[in-house]
Amino acid sequence: MRRKSVYTTGEAAEICRLSQQTIIRCFDNGQLKGFRVPNSRFRRIPFDALVAFMDANSIPKDGLDSDTICVLVVDDDPLIIELFADALSLDGRFEVHTAGTGYDAGMMTEKLRPDVIVLDYMLPDINGNLVCQRVRGNPDYAKTKILVISGMVNPAEVENLMKAGANDFIKKPFNIEAVKERILSLVKS
Repeated sequence: MRRKSVYTTGEAAEICRLSQQTIIRCFDNGQLKGFRVPNSRFRRIPFDALVAFMDANSIPKDGLDSDTICVLVVDDDPLIIELFADALSLDGRFEVHTAGTGYDAGMMTEKLRPDVIVLDYMLPDINGNLVCQRVRGNPDYAKTKILVISGMVNPAEVENLMKAGANDFIKKPFNIEAVKERILSLVKS
């Protein structure tokens, strides 16, 4: 489900089923592309570089997938954020992250590349249509699903959200177990 965008040498070694020293040697001799963390000795390997290395060396890629679903919850209501953080974190199928503004959502989406974004329609700095358009405008997020949740949306606005790139819509108030099931069905679709 979820893939990281950047890996440590230890994570790369585990994924490739190689020793960390082998990964470091491959990094240092240029076989494995990446970058050093500024002012440190630490090496980082971007996802695409790791895949290219695995392809070049016929390493199976089954270690890249994780069993957890990365969910980014974007809402300006701290109670909604807390509800999702608690409910999803306690369920072993989800890794949950939160953001309270559209700006933070953009930064977190870039960093996490979530499987699902659970999005409040009305944020303090942007509305759901624009968030959907921005996510859909970036091919890196083609597989990211968007579930919009709101209590203040009429049918025409829901239709516009779907046209902007939302995959599903749930009206507030909602049942958290039903939302979990919707998230699971979105990831499988």
